[in-house]
Amino acid sequence: MIIKVRVISTAGDNEVVSRIGSVLRVKVKTKNLDGEANDILKYFLADFFAVADGGINIIKGNKGKEKTVEIRGKSEEELKKVMEAIP
Repeated sequence: MIIKVRVISTAGDNEVVSRIGSVLRVKVKTKNLDGEANDILKYFLADFFAVADGGINIIKGNKGKEKTVEIRGKSEEELKKVMEAIP
C-alpha cells in the first residue's frame, strides 16, 4: 500500500495526529527533517502498522515534510482497516 505522510517535527512524542483522506499526519520527535527524521518515521510507522522495520520505504520526499511511503508486509485490506481507524 502506498500512502502520503505529512511529517510534523516536534519535541513531543512520535504519534499519528490525524488522517485527511489518504494523507496521514504524523509527529516525529526531532527538530530536523533529515535522515534522522526519516529513520524515526520508518520505525514508528512499522510499529504503528505492525509490519517489519524493512516493510516501510520512503519512495518520495526524503528531504521534505510531504512524503510518499510504501508499506509492505500485510495485505491491502489489513492496512486499510488500520488507516480507517485513524480519526
